[in-house]
Amino acid sequence: AIVVRSRMYYVSAPSRVRRAQRIPEGTIKLVGGQTNFEGNVEIYHLGRWGSICDDEWDITDANVVCKSLGFRLGALMATNNGQFGRARKLIWMDNIYCNGNEQSLDRCQFDGWKLHDCTTNEAAGVICKTKLNDTNQDINIRLNGGRNKFEGRVEVKVGNSWKLICGDGWGLLEAMVVCRQLELGYAQYAVQSSVFGGHNLSIALSGVRCKGYEKNLADCNMNGLGSVVCPAREESIAGVLCTSELPDLVPDEKEIESSAYLEDRQLMFLQCAMEENCLASSAYNIRWIYEQRRLLRFTARIANVGTADFRPFLPKHIWDWHACHRHYHSMEVFAHFDILNSQGERVAEGHKASFCLEDNNCKEGVTPKYACANYGDQGISVGCVDTYLHSVDCQWIDITDLSPGFYQLKISINPEFKVSELNFDNNAALCTFYYNSIAARVWNCTLTRP
Repeated sequence: AIVVRSRMYYVSAPSRVRRAQRIPEGTIKLVGGQTNFEGNVEIYHLGRWGSICDDEWDITDANVVCKSLGFRLGALMATNNGQFGRARKLIWMDNIYCNGNEQSLDRCQFDGWKLHDCTTNEAAGVICKTKLNDTNQDINIRLNGGRNKFEGRVEVKVGNSWKLICGDGWGLLEAMVVCRQLELGYAQYAVQSSVFGGHNLSIALSGVRCKGYEKNLADCNMNGLGSVVCPAREESIAGVLCTSELPDLVPDEKEIESSAYLEDRQLMFLQCAMEENCLASSAYNIRWIYEQRRLLRFTARIANVGTADFRPFLPKHIWDWHACHRHYHSMEVFAHFDILNSQGERVAEGHKASFCLEDNNCKEGVTPKYACANYGDQGISVGCVDTYLHSVDCQWIDITDLSPGFYQLKISINPEFKVSELNFDNNAALCTFYYNSIAARVWNCTLTRP
């Protein structure tokens, strides 16, 4: 961002005006999403980009946005409460009402330009449909072979027969869509085996890829509906186990903002951290123990606001013993710490090897039951918080090699979706990060998806 600003000093004012005039009035764009078909909606008016408030925002309004952006299938979902980050300070539109036939968003009814009663936490967004199956119809599915209606292999109806889904690449996000479509709650496990039978059936779908919020399997990307090839077919049949209760982890974004600071620390005091690969790769080429590393430290407080305890993915007997910290770590990948540039590319990352989960603070009336000491059971109870203080080893990102400038700091919890949750859209905190080689500032943190 600093480089871009410096270049602007060499552009004459008339050139900037001509460049701005190339954007037509009422043009819209999506920002903050991980793909081009999702994000908060922004509109161009009077030479400036502004946000849309989510008051009265619904699927009809989202359809107008998606279709005007070229997604002919319309919107999969209208998002609220800044799902893809906070809104701009400039909010152009509020209380939008579309009938669905408008060619552009500014043709819909609304209160008037810049008239609103909203905060930056009320950004309106969309998720557009990108692909349906060949017939543009919902896919009819069922579960079969399980002990009850909440589990089994996933079968797809093709014509008058039922076929299977290839389990290659099948995961929790795809299983979430199946449980939602069948109105069986949430996905607890995604199965990739023949444990539920079905050896005599052929494969109808493969390469299914979902975001997890789709309402029908047809809204996901896939290789096609029909006869397909499935690697390791006998051991790779898609199945699910559904449940009505799950944990829901949420990082405290305000704690990240208030606790972040820089520390210069010599390698001689980082030996335990080096053993666990917690520093940038350049640190391992240094032979002088008095060499300093620059660390961006912060506190991570993770609360379980769901309806069930969060338990590690791996069974207790295969947890890792960490001699430096003198306790077992139950999850190899519980969080990612990343610094991203303006293109969304990772330019620095925390290399925290693994994590120990426990109840550090609980709401009144909730008794802590998980602890790391003495080979105790690990997890995060409903109503409790697991706090990794800024002073804890590896609770940092090594930014020694980072150039000064504006970046984004992203703290992601359960980033590989190893453990199922009620909602993955609040598992990451995305923050603005400024570093000038002397000091650092973290602000504007919002919750988003890993």
